[in-house]
Formats: sequence, C-alpha cells, structure tokens
Amino acid sequence: MGKLFDLDSPLMQFLSRMADLMILNLVTLLFMIIPFTGGAALTGMHYVLLKMVRNEENYIIKGFWKSFKENFKQSTIIWIIVCVIAFVLGMDYYMVYQLAGEFSRIYVIVLLAVTLFAYMTFLYVFPLQSRFVNTVSRTLRNAVMMMILGLPRTILMVVISAVPVILLYFFDIRIIPLLVLFGFTLPAYGMAYLYNGLFKRFEPEEEEQLSEEEELNKAIRALDEGTEETSEKSEDNN
Repeated sequence: MGKLFDLDSPLMQFLSRMADLMILNLVTLLFMIIPFTGGAALTGMHYVLLKMVRNEENYIIKGFWKSFKENFKQSTIIWIIVCVIAFVLGMDYYMVYQLAGEFSRIYVIVLLAVTLFAYMTFLYVFPLQSRFVNTVSRTLRNAVMMMILGLPRTILMVVISAVPVILLYFFDIRIIPLLVLFGFTLPAYGMAYLYNGLFKRFEPEEEEQLSEEEELNKAIRALDEGTEETSEKSEDNN
C-alpha cells in the first residue's frame, strides 16, 4: 500500500501529470479570454505539451511563458488570420441558414469540405509555431503539408479535439467545470502524441541536450580529469 503512494509510482505520476494539465489549462484559458493573445496562448500550450509527451524536463508556467513571449508576434498574426477565416465561414453558414433553399446542395458540400480542410490545417498551425522557426506564410504552408502527410492521424486529431464539444452537447452546463480544468489541454495532450512522431521526421538531428545539473557534473568531471593529468605530468617531471 505504501508503494502505491510513492512519488515514482504509476498512480502518483498520473496524478502529477493531471495536475500539470490542469494548471496549464487554466493559464491557457486565462490568455484565451484576453483579446489578441489566443494564438500565443495556444502556441505556449503546445510547446509545453510536446515537452511533456517527450518526457523532457520542463516547468509548466516557465515553459508556457517562454514560448508565449518568443512567438507572440507571429502567433498573433496567425490567430488573426484564423479568426478572419472563421468569421467568413461563419457568415457563409449564416447565409445558408437564413436563405434555406436558395443555395444548391453542391455549394453546401463545398462549404463543409472547405471548413473541414481549414479546421484540420488549424490543428497543426500552433504546434508548428511552437516547435519550428519559420515565417507566417511558411508555417501556414507547412500546416497544410503536415495535415496531408499526417492522414489518417489528422482525422483522429479532429475527433479528439471535438470531444469537449460533444461532452457539452450531451451534458450541458454540468460539464463546464471539467472543461474549465481540462477542456484545452487534455485533448491537445492526446493530439501531441499523434503529431510528435510526424514532427520528428522534419527536425534536424541535434546533440542530446543536457540539463543544468548534468552540464555542471560534466564540467566538474572535465576539471577533475585536467587536474589529474597535471598531477601526473608533475610526477613524471620529478
């Protein structure tokens, strides 16, 4: 029973991960409410989530804020583009609803196809922004490329991202407290597992990054080795 509550036990690791997701969701939600910071918030969220999926050493708030600041300008531009596209598509659906029968079935099918294409591309935009350094136009093009190369996992990402909406539809306002705590990060965490492998195919090979403690230990070992070599040379000279 005692091992169940050890810090390294599966239960405690699960609870720790859920706590991290909850904190990250609340921070993301806070900046999503503030006008024009939604893009940077999503970028920071995906930056932290990818670190979590890869089990890389990371502090939730520190990592989020680091990515938020570094990507604020480009993420905001992308966010505005996304909002404009969503507004245009929303107006199209409004017109179709108001003028039922005036639009052909082909137009509605094309509108649905364009919406799905735009949404699947949107799922990759901010993860790409959080991981790769590119211009806005190239990030958008890469998102389209990733969306196509990622099939069929892209379809699964669409399903995962729709879970909060589905829960809200079936459970009404009763599910809102859960969505406030995990509505953004839990689905995005699942999606990070899906796009992680795809991203690795396009990442340059880098030397394994060491933590600050590992770098310090490496420096101490190098210093000790240098001292030993100096001592041996002194003994040989004597």
